[in-house]
Amino acid sequence: MQEKIIILDFGSQTTQLIGRRVRELNIYCEIVPYNKFPYGNEEGIIGVILSGSPLSVYDKDAFRTDITRLAAKYPVLGICYGAQLMAFTMGGNVEPAPSREYGRARLSYVDDACPLLSGIEPGAQVWMSHGDTITSLPDHFKVVASTADVRFAAFEDCSEGTQMWGVQFHPEVYHSECGMQLLRNFAVGICGASQSWSAESFIESTVAELRETLGDDKVVLGLSGGVDSSVAAVLLNRAIGDRLTCIFVDHGMLRKDEFRNVLRDYECLGLNVKGVDASNKFFADLAGVTDPERKRKIIGADFIEVFDKEAHSIRDVRWLAQGTIYPDCIESLSITGTVIKSHHNVGGLPEKMNLKLCEPLRLLFKDEVRAVGRALGMPEHLISRHPFPGPGLAVRILGEVTREKVAVLQEADHIFIQGLRDSGLYDKVWQAGVILLPVQSVGVMGDERTYERAVALRAVTSTDAMTADWAHLPYEFMAKVSNEIINKVRGVNRVCYDISSKPPATIEWE
Repeated sequence: MQEKIIILDFGSQTTQLIGRRVRELNIYCEIVPYNKFPYGNEEGIIGVILSGSPLSVYDKDAFRTDITRLAAKYPVLGICYGAQLMAFTMGGNVEPAPSREYGRARLSYVDDACPLLSGIEPGAQVWMSHGDTITSLPDHFKVVASTADVRFAAFEDCSEGTQMWGVQFHPEVYHSECGMQLLRNFAVGICGASQSWSAESFIESTVAELRETLGDDKVVLGLSGGVDSSVAAVLLNRAIGDRLTCIFVDHGMLRKDEFRNVLRDYECLGLNVKGVDASNKFFADLAGVTDPERKRKIIGADFIEVFDKEAHSIRDVRWLAQGTIYPDCIESLSITGTVIKSHHNVGGLPEKMNLKLCEPLRLLFKDEVRAVGRALGMPEHLISRHPFPGPGLAVRILGEVTREKVAVLQEADHIFIQGLRDSGLYDKVWQAGVILLPVQSVGVMGDERTYERAVALRAVTSTDAMTADWAHLPYEFMAKVSNEIINKVRGVNRVCYDISSKPPATIEWE
């Protein structure tokens, strides 16, 4: 039986961070919508965390759940909105704060007898982010921590038969210096988690589950060359061997020599892979198209058509496997119903394929996927590869996509990525690439005037791609890459560097 913490998502942008912090404690957890607690399927659940939310608990349409029912069976920790909902539901008051409480604060009072705050002392820094505040607690609750401006920074339920704690601050964010200690106190000290979840235990349980679920059925998987689909393929291969067939579609917009290199890597891993060069079809269908969303839809539709044809050439296939990971699911549709970004592998291929879906990595974050890959013995250059968009270089070419533009971008991109590797910077960057801009600029090469293309370099640091900061690469490195691109890539005479962070920008330009 796998023990787990359930995180009820009320729509906070940091809900996934709660999950990441709990996983970092080697404790398995699952994020589920606030109204989808798995009643009737509660085996292994040892505690519940209520997330934050952009809503106010006193609103008519506020997200609510039956906290009393949960607390009668499990320890419950409310964070921000979750704490306000707990207090409000049990008879306390929550009102708009005189001013938004946002940023760093320090605990001025800590009840050292409270098990949630064990090892946390006054003066510890926490992070506040709320527009409402708790103005009174229910009769059977007591204050266990305060800041100079927030009296009810943390509280606990003192009544018998329930176990409830709430914190107005966000322990999941890095700015809360005591955050991991607080989450450890809850998950380990209060819930009794054994901290036994690891990449190795995930592989063991997932392989056993895959063998039981798939039986003797055949599975087809679409490889992209990226970390997620590659790890999913190796994991499935361990479970069912040659009953897995992988299809790697080349749409013509991969990086330089990537199709050949990736196929070679997959063969070394012992995977049954079929490579398909469909670039002519993709370029023909993209001719004259400049709108970013139309480009994505065309590439997605063409991929489905090509993959569907190849998959149906394999007899008796029952399952479609995908490398979907947790951030894909979280970003594709938030609990508030607002789509952040569509992901090509969520919602998947058309129902006409009549295949059941297999997503063995669906509950893993990116760093966990890499840990699983290493535990599977995959080569490091595959595991540490930067994320790369499904539509490939098409979303890094602003405007119409042509073979000639792709060839230019492939050369510039190769210089940038190889430069990062040669300078020991590749593993310090989360994702990097070059964008071909739809502008030309005047330049001078030799004694001649030029009027050629400009490119932008993009490199970011991140932990999970939900947020990202632009990478502060050394000036000397930037100068060397710029000079090499301009001198070696025909048709480019200007190099820029993108210093936008996410948010407000996204990592890719389209």
